[in-house]
Amino acid sequence: MFIDEAKIRVKAGDGGNGCMAFRREKFVPRGGPSGGDGGHGGDVVLEVSQRHNTLIYFRFNPEHKGERGEHGMGSNCTGRDGKDTVLKVPVGSMLFDADTGELIHDFTQPDERLIIARGGRGGRGNQHFATPTHQAPREHELGRAGEERTYRLELRVLADVGLVGYPNVGKSTLISRISAARPKIADYPFTTLEPQLGVVTIGDEPYEESYVVADIPGLIEGAHLGAGLGTQFLRHIERTRILVHLVDVSDADGRPDPVEDFRVIMDELKSFGHGLDQKPMIVVASKVDVANPAKLKKIETMAKRRKLPFYAISAVTGLGVDKLKYAIGDRVRELRKESASVEVKEAERAAG
Repeated sequence: MFIDEAKIRVKAGDGGNGCMAFRREKFVPRGGPSGGDGGHGGDVVLEVSQRHNTLIYFRFNPEHKGERGEHGMGSNCTGRDGKDTVLKVPVGSMLFDADTGELIHDFTQPDERLIIARGGRGGRGNQHFATPTHQAPREHELGRAGEERTYRLELRVLADVGLVGYPNVGKSTLISRISAARPKIADYPFTTLEPQLGVVTIGDEPYEESYVVADIPGLIEGAHLGAGLGTQFLRHIERTRILVHLVDVSDADGRPDPVEDFRVIMDELKSFGHGLDQKPMIVVASKVDVANPAKLKKIETMAKRRKLPFYAISAVTGLGVDKLKYAIGDRVRELRKESASVEVKEAERAAG
């Protein structure tokens, strides 16, 4: 089950109370106050794990608490600190404040850690309140309460390439052809009900490269308003470097105009926002083994007019698939270099 949203409530551990005690031992006539401090409460920590790929754990376990610190004891013994509660999230998770909607952190790197609720400080024992004029203090502090927060977690898959298009245009078949992913494939709309990721390898060892492709469930007109699968998965293509827009040029879909299909999907991307319609794009005519020549010519002419790269493929027979795979790899390589160059410039600007 692919769960990409969850609301969680976290409570860090409270600090332990400080102790009030006096040292009374034989041969120690001036023992004095000996109350130890309470231990600190445990934090609640989010940690990125590459072994996780959904937020399903949080959907069914929404409340998490840190361990309370132990109370102080006599003989100046400090209580044990509470254990931290470490919660694992997949790469690509975003943490929002549930009340304000503010983005707290975007987890994009493996093994990132973030304290999302800090444990309370332990209270001081009465040993800390002794003075030359107040040598038998009975004052001691209670432990501080741990932080308590409500957050919203949202997962956005990390992929270099996003496959978009109407339902049943061949996206799942294509990703199964170019990667080891094995999504469900059938001849009816909305076969794919959750994003599928596939790693595509190009080149020969030891110089082979790879990129990640995301098969996004099919879009239809009005998706940004909730039609079909709605906006449930549109956000997953926000992080992609390039979009591959598949258009069915056969007569099996019952839609007469492939250019209109292209326009509808582009309008949905634009209406959703976040610059999705401005991303680099490759137009792909799919199902060319059973293509309507007029449809194929029409979508190819449109792509040339918009100055978009165009490829015609049949994911079933394999026609044109390798050529498309390597073309996507070349474009991803270029975009990675551009991104790295921008990051270097930003780092230099920040440094000086």
